[in-house]
Amino acid sequence: MNSITLKRDCDAVLIPAGTPARLHEGSEMFLTQQLGGTYTVSGPGGLYRIAGQDADALGFEVTAESAPRSYSGQPVTEEQVSEVLKTCYDPEIPVNIVDLGLVYDVQIAPGPQGGSVVHVQMTLTAPGCGMGGVIAGDAQAKLLALDGVEEATVVIVWEPAWHQSMITEDGRKVLGIE
Repeated sequence: MNSITLKRDCDAVLIPAGTPARLHEGSEMFLTQQLGGTYTVSGPGGLYRIAGQDADALGFEVTAESAPRSYSGQPVTEEQVSEVLKTCYDPEIPVNIVDLGLVYDVQIAPGPQGGSVVHVQMTLTAPGCGMGGVIAGDAQAKLLALDGVEEATVVIVWEPAWHQSMITEDGRKVLGIE
């Protein structure tokens, strides 16, 4: 784990509770995961998720990933949606939500402006996970940034219950399970 001293105060989310937290300049943190444009750090009081827009607090460059994209009005494909969802991660698990088997259904419909309306049903690894809203919000924001998406909703469902057999072969390789 890499030790990092915060360069400025920043907002974070306490893991696994999902509650907002404020981390302060000068606090020593340990980077445990850097995936999908977000950061998981360990520090005083626990484990935290820091959004990409606050990368500079960790000494990293803020990327244009969260910047609004131009809108062409063209519909999106399932492949494009899947690729975007593969950039979303549970902050405790180094596997994206698609390969983790959390995405149950994707519906793409024509939008009123010629683009697409995307509806995603996903689950979590455990019903008590407080990070569900954060993960779903991340997925929704990334879908809305995809050129051609007019509207996007991400809903958490609990049926069927998630289990390890839903992890893809790629996800199993990352986790080291057969």
